[in-house]
Amino acid sequence: MSANNIRLFLLGNGIQASRPIVWIIGFFAFLNVYPIQAVLPMVMDDFRASPLEAGLTVGATVLAMGLVSPFMGMISDAFGRKTILCISMFALTLPTALIPMVDGLTALIVLRFLQGLAVPGMVVVLIAYISEEFVVGGVARMTSTYVGGTVMGGFCGRFISGHAGHLLGWRGAFVTLAIMNFLGAVLVLWLLPPSRHFVPNRKISAGMRTLWRHLHHKRLMAACAVGFCVLFSLVGTFTYVNLYLAAAPFHLSTAGLANVFTVYLVGVLVTPLAGRYIDRLGFMKSLLGALALSATGLLVTLIPSLLLVVVGLTVCSTGVFICQSATIGAIAKSVTEGRSLATGIYYMSYYAGGAVGAWIAGLAYEGWGWSGSVLTIILAQILAAVIVAMVWHQPAKILY
Repeated sequence: MSANNIRLFLLGNGIQASRPIVWIIGFFAFLNVYPIQAVLPMVMDDFRASPLEAGLTVGATVLAMGLVSPFMGMISDAFGRKTILCISMFALTLPTALIPMVDGLTALIVLRFLQGLAVPGMVVVLIAYISEEFVVGGVARMTSTYVGGTVMGGFCGRFISGHAGHLLGWRGAFVTLAIMNFLGAVLVLWLLPPSRHFVPNRKISAGMRTLWRHLHHKRLMAACAVGFCVLFSLVGTFTYVNLYLAAAPFHLSTAGLANVFTVYLVGVLVTPLAGRYIDRLGFMKSLLGALALSATGLLVTLIPSLLLVVVGLTVCSTGVFICQSATIGAIAKSVTEGRSLATGIYYMSYYAGGAVGAWIAGLAYEGWGWSGSVLTIILAQILAAVIVAMVWHQPAKILY
């Protein structure tokens, strides 16, 4: 059997058959964003770091992703989708492989920052690819497929690093992830179909004019603000809940903390199904309902019972994943030009929210424990709901 026949066997031959590779790219992007969370207590012990200092190993990655995202959108608009996607995936392998060699917390934070620089070339460009290539298949459903991959990647990054860390130490966990990254990059290079509808735009002046219009697109700016609050919630929750569960009365081990992240598997099931309901209810109603669901789950985690904490995290994370699907889908539907740049602007805000969440929720944790972190996260979710209620209820045509 030839290589091309093997490719057709694995992927199929048609635009809808490309959904698995969209899922795979989302998986490998987020495999590398949060694995440090599962081994955070080990990192704190190794480098004698405070909760806030350890939290910077999470915040550095999402900060880098936010800084690079708009520029990656412009680069992709100029040079194409698949090229940037594949280069970014191979580039992600190098800092991941160097992390096990660090001898200090500062070096670890720098390499985590470098990991974050590579990720936007996957997530930002993929959303533009979806918007251009999957119109017939339904943007909302294809976006939900992508988000499902990111959810599974986020889960596996934490789960694999936690169990590998339990057996091999946190450094051995990152060796495992580096090997997986390289294999994933080869797979995407081989299987991802080239763009069929991409039209290059290499004029900087045209890009700046498009940027100016995007910054005056109220629905897009509202989506960016919501994205800030959404990742603020997710990073704040899953960074510091590990410290909460590692302490009394729970005393979970590293492997035990990794098992807690199985709550992400609910998101894997929910997000592919969410697309059809988002189409039916509309983006605003779906988002407001998901925010309320997430806040309710957070409040449940305050009850000192491991079972209820896990239930609360499941409800919270499911709400956040639906928020992400609704917000990305709204952008894909309302933006008709410079989609990659628009997505880059969104992710700049989104990941900035994650960096701020790691910082603010960390300060709250050091001051008031887990209840302080929960309060700051719920306030961010309330802010997102207010923004959506004020802006998204208006007709789209008067907002651009």
